Amino acid sequence: ESLGEWMSYPLYYAYEGATPPPRNGASHATIYPYGPFKAGDGGTVMLGLQNDREWVLFCEVVLENQALAKDERFDKNFKRNEKRDELLSIIDACFSKLTTQQVIAKLDEAQIANARLNDMQGLWNHDQLKARDRWVQVGSPVGPIPALLPPGSNDSFDYRMDAIPAVGQHTEAILTELGIAANEIAKMRSKGSI
Repeated sequence: ESLGEWMSYPLYYAYEGATPPPRNGASHATIYPYGPFKAGDGGTVMLGLQNDREWVLFCEVVLENQALAKDERFDKNFKRNEKRDELLSIIDACFSKLTTQQVIAKLDEAQIANARLNDMQGLWNHDQLKARDRWVQVGSPVGPIPALLPPGSNDSFDYRMDAIPAVGQHTEAILTELGIAANEIAKMRSKGSI
């Protein structure tokens, strides 16, 4: 349901056999600029301009290019959307001179929705996960390892975070639970099937 709602905007474009918007990865199909953009230090920032007022602020505060805000090629969203490649070159030229944090600071100053796009290491080290105690240690065949708790918290129960079993540790119990006789399990084992 949640993903259906999230996809409703492009979904309506495809109503009654109409041509759906093309796939754009994390970019928006009909709003631009909206999506991931690289900074000069290799980081990526997600940003989303929602209207022409934000476009002007983006040009003036973030890109520091007041003339671009008045450029008729880009003064309306449908024009920006049609000229994505041209506009991407302009944005890339500006962002390539800035660090990820500098891009975020400028977007924050302009009050434009944005977020740092983390890689896996960035997610492992995310301050919010640490602050909310989302990491626990679980046992494994190689010793304790960190494990991320399932989302959400509930005062009425704790999450069960058992040790990670070794390969094959529970095979016999599962096969028995499935109704396979002990002699059949032994045959499987002798053939190397399990």
